[in-house]
Amino acid sequence: MSETLTLVRRLAVSGEIKISEHGYDELAEDGIFARDVVAGLDNAVVVEDYPNYPKGPCVLVLEKDRDGKPIHVVGGIPKGQITPAVVITAYRPDAKRWTDDSLRRRR
Repeated sequence: MSETLTLVRRLAVSGEIKISEHGYDELAEDGIFARDVVAGLDNAVVVEDYPNYPKGPCVLVLEKDRDGKPIHVVGGIPKGQITPAVVITAYRPDAKRWTDDSLRRRR
């Protein structure tokens, strides 16, 4: 289990979560609802974990939207802070770049 995902989940439950401006743009572009992203954290599956990312720990997770379609969400905590959790971006995985289960990059 990713420590970053655990912390993001905990902060989201307490309402300490925000979506970056870039995140909102990406959500809108792919027709993803912010509430689906936050609600999906409970069942999120870690795809890639970046605990030592220079801008702060972050994690790429696979979630499902309200229609059961896959979405990738990158969330994290700004470097040197303990709150809030930030949704950095979210998008629909491209089948050309991701395996059918959306968990691994194609090579």
